[in-house]
Amino acid sequence: EGQLAESGGGSVQSGGSLRLSCAASVIPARFSCMAWFRQSPGKKREGVAVIDRDGDTNYANSVKGRFTISLDSAKHTMYLEMTSLKPEDTAMYYCALDLRGMTTVGALTRKVDVERDYEYWGQGTQVTVSP
Repeated sequence: EGQLAESGGGSVQSGGSLRLSCAASVIPARFSCMAWFRQSPGKKREGVAVIDRDGDTNYANSVKGRFTISLDSAKHTMYLEMTSLKPEDTAMYYCALDLRGMTTVGALTRKVDVERDYEYWGQGTQVTVSP
C-alpha cells in the first residue's frame, strides 16, 4: 500500500482544461486524506485540493471554483479536474496520501507545512499553462 503514480499532465493554453489521475496500489478503507499539491521552481510546495474518506473536500482559494477533486475507491484512483487554467497554475503536481490520521481536510488551507502530514507521495506530473 501507499504507492502512488500521477498521470495526465501536459501543456495547455490559458483557459484550457486537464484531468490529472493518481493511481494507488491500494487505498485502505482506513485512509484519512488524499490530496493534490503543486510546486513551481523556487516556490514552496502548496496544497491544492484534498478529499477524505467521507468525501469531504477542501480547496486552496486560488483554485476554488475551477478545480474539482474526486476519488474512485473501487479503482483506487484519485482525480483532479482542472478547468479555466491560468499560467500561474503551471507547476509539478503531486498526489499524497495520509494513512496515519495525521491531517484533516481543513488543515490543507490552515496549517503551515501541512505536507508533512502526508507520508506517501507520487513522483509528480508536470502541468504547463501558456498565456
